[in-house]
This record gives sequence, C-alpha cells and structure tokens, in this order.
Amino acid sequence: MEERKYYLDIVINKEKLSDGKDVYVSQCPSLGVASQGFTVEEAIKMIKEAVELYLEEMPEMFDELYETRKDMPTFSIIEVKKNGETSSIIG
Repeated sequence: MEERKYYLDIVINKEKLSDGKDVYVSQCPSLGVASQGFTVEEAIKMIKEAVELYLEEMPEMFDELYETRKDMPTFSIIEVKKNGETSSIIG
C-alpha cells in the first residue's frame, strides 16, 4: 500500500527583536504551530521540528490534513507598491 503524502503551507516572515536583531518567524497556519530562527534555513528547520512534535501528540490531525489538502500547496508572492497598489504576482 502506498504511503499517503501530506502537504502543509508554511509562512516565514522577517521580523525585528526588541534588541534590533532580525529573526525569521515560521508559521504553519493549518496546524496553528509557529517557531523561529535567526536565518531562513534555521526557521525552516525549526518549523519542521515543531510540526513533527505537534503531529506526534495529535496523530488524529493526519486525517483532517489529508481531507483539506490532497495536492501540493501553491506559492505566490505579491508585489505591493507604497501607494497600496498590487502591481504583479512574482511567483
């Protein structure tokens, strides 16, 4: 039997800490899980770990994930100008 694949959307935003250092906050909106890192790569590693830990504790979420997202997620970046107009979709 083929093993099911599960796909999750991950969002990474660059933010500033109170001391002015950059931090990358990673979130998985589907599960309500978040983490962070000082580089994008670290933020990705940390959110993967957080998702794995969450799903170990909540294995029943696999069925819900499969029903809501059977295909690969899409990825888009929208360029927004200072006047608020969206000028193009980049990716």
